[in-house]
Amino acid sequence: KLCLAGRNGCGKTPLPGVLAGTIEPDGGRRIARPGVRVGLLAQAPDFSRYARVADAIADGLPADERDQTWRVEAVAGRLGLDADRPPAELSGGRQRRVALARTLVGDPDVLLLDEPTNHLDLPTIAWLERELGGFRGGLVVISHDRAFLHALGHRTVWLDRGRLRDSGGPFAEFDAWQTAAFAAEEAEAHRLARKIDSELLWLREGLSARRTRNMGRVRALAALREAKKTRITAPGQVSFAIAQADAGGKLVIEADRISKTFETSRGRRTLVRDFSTRILRGDRVGLVGANGTGKTTLVRLLTGALAPDPVPAGGGGAVRIGETVRIAYFDQHRASLDPDATLREVLCPAGGDQVSVGGRSRHVASYLRDFLFEGDRLLSPVHSLSGGERNRLLLARLFATPSNLLVMDEPTNDLDIETLDLLEDVLADYDGALILVSHDRDFLDRLVTSTIVLAGDGRAVEYAGGYSDAVRQGAPDLAARDPTLGGGGGAGGGGDGGPLSAAAPAAPPTPAPKTAARKLGYQQQRELDRLPAKIEALTAEVRALEAELADPTLYGRAPDRFAAATEALAARRASLAAAEERWLELESLREALAGAPTP
Repeated sequence: KLCLAGRNGCGKTPLPGVLAGTIEPDGGRRIARPGVRVGLLAQAPDFSRYARVADAIADGLPADERDQTWRVEAVAGRLGLDADRPPAELSGGRQRRVALARTLVGDPDVLLLDEPTNHLDLPTIAWLERELGGFRGGLVVISHDRAFLHALGHRTVWLDRGRLRDSGGPFAEFDAWQTAAFAAEEAEAHRLARKIDSELLWLREGLSARRTRNMGRVRALAALREAKKTRITAPGQVSFAIAQADAGGKLVIEADRISKTFETSRGRRTLVRDFSTRILRGDRVGLVGANGTGKTTLVRLLTGALAPDPVPAGGGGAVRIGETVRIAYFDQHRASLDPDATLREVLCPAGGDQVSVGGRSRHVASYLRDFLFEGDRLLSPVHSLSGGERNRLLLARLFATPSNLLVMDEPTNDLDIETLDLLEDVLADYDGALILVSHDRDFLDRLVTSTIVLAGDGRAVEYAGGYSDAVRQGAPDLAARDPTLGGGGGAGGGGDGGPLSAAAPAAPPTPAPKTAARKLGYQQQRELDRLPAKIEALTAEVRALEAELADPTLYGRAPDRFAAATEALAARRASLAAAEERWLELESLREALAGAPTP
């Protein structure tokens, strides 16, 4: 079970196609065992030529097994799909399930999956995680979902600047390995530069006892300079910065016993019932739930885009939004992007080449470079961009608009892990409030201060901390549920817009014990108590290594020690950053729990 990691645009998506034999390589050979069955899940499958879901799934069967319709019905049932519906009518989440069904129905020996969790809800992601965990064949998976990769990856291969590098370890060890690889590159670049300087000095001064130069050394110097010239440096980093409006008042949103019911073909359906919350400046609130449980409806209620159901006078049913609140909204469906518009037109709709970023004028090409778009892409149409590039373009437009409330609906889809890490850091430093709809458990755990869990029966319960903290406090664990038992859709429900099966709705969440929201668990408190000493020890090690590397004679007298100290310093800095981040996370959670009301 192999994870394929790499930046957006580095070539991850074509590689599974080459392995599957659907894309011809420019050179080299593809060798496959005769008779091997390969299942390929493309990042953006096309279902336009299929009249029914069953037809699309059956296309995954070998040609001589197309008459085995029971296999199509079986996999469609496991994924809660209506085999007779036209796939073109389905939402992104359900189309992803159809693509998964088509990949799995042929009983493949090898699975090649490109972003399999995109647009899936937590129950389906967890089901897929368990399904792949028990898969006996080979697996290559590309994903941005850290929790998914941690659960599955036995080996991690990194596609970096045209080279495949095998870390030899699981995804849990990849970050430290990657940091060490970059540090080793920097050390090698430093050694190369020092050697060039030395050879240049010899070339200029020569040997006083000789009139002719050693042409072998001259040629070696030319080779060194060419190596430095052609050396591919580490890829550029996205440079996010959010334009922030005036902080305004402390209160951002206050909801008092709001409800929302829709009339559907199956009768009345309540998506939100008697929900109350207060969101203050600096709060980061996560919303989780199966597709169709009402996450989008709740977001629209909280932001004033949808009015709650009227109630008798004095009975609540009101949403109050702070007078100075300025909202910026990230749409997971990218519906606000005109596919025929150019990148410049998206950021400068009124014309010209200047974009206002937080009240400051910047050239559009310079601003787009912060999001890894080169100047020659200015006139590229939106439809030519990959999914990750479209998300980066949306972020570029979103972050240029001053706001003090960010509403982000599935912002992690199609983004590479490095960009996700930077996005997480920027959102953590954002002074305003954040409402985040996501199925990425790791992203939620790292970022949010409270989590609202929607179980699909109209009840929404808010818990302190991230997703894992909510589960520990008694929230229903969506990752433990079968996808065919997920919540239904309905008008205004967002997500997939329909029940996953005719099964009864999930039981309402069990209220947490009165003491559950008052303190950390034993293991968390023990970890928090030990972290200051660990941070102090790592800080001392970093300072000692920095002092050692500050010696200008170290490289000349002990190059091996210089390289070892450089790698050790990078590893210690990474460990120190992780320890400090964990301490902040646990301390924030401890304060939130201490001040949180009993659910």
